[in-house]
Amino acid sequence: MIYVKKIDIHSTTICAVRRDEKTAIAGDGQITHREMILKHNAKKVRSLFNGSVLAGFAGGVADALTLFERFETKLKEFKDLKRAAVELAKDWRTDKYLRRLEALLLTADKNTILTISGNGDVIEPDENFTAIGSGAEAAKAAAKALYENTSLSAEEIAYKSIEIAGSVNIYTNQIITVEVVQ
Repeated sequence: MIYVKKIDIHSTTICAVRRDEKTAIAGDGQITHREMILKHNAKKVRSLFNGSVLAGFAGGVADALTLFERFETKLKEFKDLKRAAVELAKDWRTDKYLRRLEALLLTADKNTILTISGNGDVIEPDENFTAIGSGAEAAKAAAKALYENTSLSAEEIAYKSIEIAGSVNIYTNQIITVEVVQ
């Protein structure tokens, strides 16, 4: 029997949207510990690799910061988002230290959106939007509705999707950071 570590993240919501040659990633700012809010305005979305790649995290802050550093190192080494994501996922799954990290990364450049997990997953969504974290279902549903029924920009859709998720998910607030790459 193969053991697959289940990551049950109750901590944040991150949403990525690609439209009109722009990609945006938005994330809320709430940090919680169990049922207690510890911080309201954390920045969980970052611009990496000289502004050409975006990354957002759901999970433990220290774990995510470690993964951001490793991911940027892979980007510098391979100079390609997909290859860097696959190499990070391989390391994350097999490295004795990294495999204990509990987080998910949502990464994007102007052409591609990827979710990376410690199980070795590198997933490119079928649609031009996706979400991770505790409010992912609400954010993804909002992004789908806004994407298909409005002419809002990628940045506006990502922002409003987090805003909507924050109105229904107790682990997501409405203090939102958005980064855009084009």
